[in-house]
Amino acid sequence: MQLRFSCLSGMTKTDKLIDRLLNKPRDFSYPEMVNILARIGYIEIKTGKTSGSRRAFLRKESKHIIRLHKPHTKQILKMYQIEYIINELKKEKLL
Repeated sequence: MQLRFSCLSGMTKTDKLIDRLLNKPRDFSYPEMVNILARIGYIEIKTGKTSGSRRAFLRKESKHIIRLHKPHTKQILKMYQIEYIINELKKEKLL
């Protein structure tokens, strides 16, 4: 599934979120990232009681996994996490 961008007025919420992600904002939130991943087919894997803040997202179609740490207190992702997500989605040809 490849997402396509159209003119701003015809963009879906997912398109707008992806566009925001690609612009690498300093205030991109964990819930926004979870929303994008869910809309393109990723599900959060429950890894057990001792997983702490580690999270994994699986795309069943391709068996691709994205792993990262959930931010504490503030829900804002760090720049390295944003870049990692972008790179992983590009590798899967989802961006």
